[in-house]
Amino acid sequence: MRIGAVFPQTEIGTDPGVIRDYAQAVEEMGYDHILAYDHVLGANLASRPDWNMPYSHDSVFHEPLALFAYLAGVTKHIGLASGIIVLPQRQTAMFAKQAANVDVFSGGRLRLGFGTGWNEVEYEALGVPMKGRGTRLDEQVDVLRQLWCGDPITYRGKFHSISDAGINPPPVNKGIPIWFGGITDAAMRRVARIGDGWIPVLPAEQAEEKIGQLHELISSAGRDPSHIGVENIIFVGQTIGGPVRSWEDAAEDFRVWQAAGASHVSIHTMAAGLKSPDEHLHFLERFMGAVS
Repeated sequence: MRIGAVFPQTEIGTDPGVIRDYAQAVEEMGYDHILAYDHVLGANLASRPDWNMPYSHDSVFHEPLALFAYLAGVTKHIGLASGIIVLPQRQTAMFAKQAANVDVFSGGRLRLGFGTGWNEVEYEALGVPMKGRGTRLDEQVDVLRQLWCGDPITYRGKFHSISDAGINPPPVNKGIPIWFGGITDAAMRRVARIGDGWIPVLPAEQAEEKIGQLHELISSAGRDPSHIGVENIIFVGQTIGGPVRSWEDAAEDFRVWQAAGASHVSIHTMAAGLKSPDEHLHFLERFMGAVS
């Protein structure tokens, strides 16, 4: 099992030195990767009294690829994973170029998690319709993988038109692993068809059932389930409701997902009442000590 730490976007602040120290400490503890969430825009709740979704314009979010480019320069070997980037909101060729550069600068440490997202405010502001975003995402992944091979491509799709052109430099090994978030049937089928892995957000009691369901879909798609990773996000605090969850609860969840056959987990420490980056690190240290 590879263990990651969810970058505490909304609570770590904007001091580059603090962010550097956090990443280096997580790396020194033995974590395999840092996983960062993505939001471009936050809604102003003052004009939306009925808003019931997480995050707002007051929530701090560092753009993942810019963040990873910085972390690549201040760390040595820890993996850098997005979980997830809402790819349909982004221009595909530009994203292919940016991601390839981050992968080169990090020495091949980038792993990309994609999803279709839920925030209509962002889609509107970025000039992309929400309708059809799943179909757009499928085509984007095809375009990315072709561009990352390094040779010029000609592509004619529903959303893309490329005439004998390519990017340079390509990513390390001419590819970047692509995982998908989401727990809907459509999201799981996308993982089964074209994904390198799945990033669900599920309680531990569903681990065995959902991994079994995913493996059936992968086999039905003619692929080998052992080649597709699964990384669940383990929450602490009261982020998902119910009682406050401790590092001991997180360690128990880890064991359940491990027994169910997951390849990765990441520990989400935001909204757990931790008052400083040092408290986040102390939590992660205790968790790692419990599962090592």
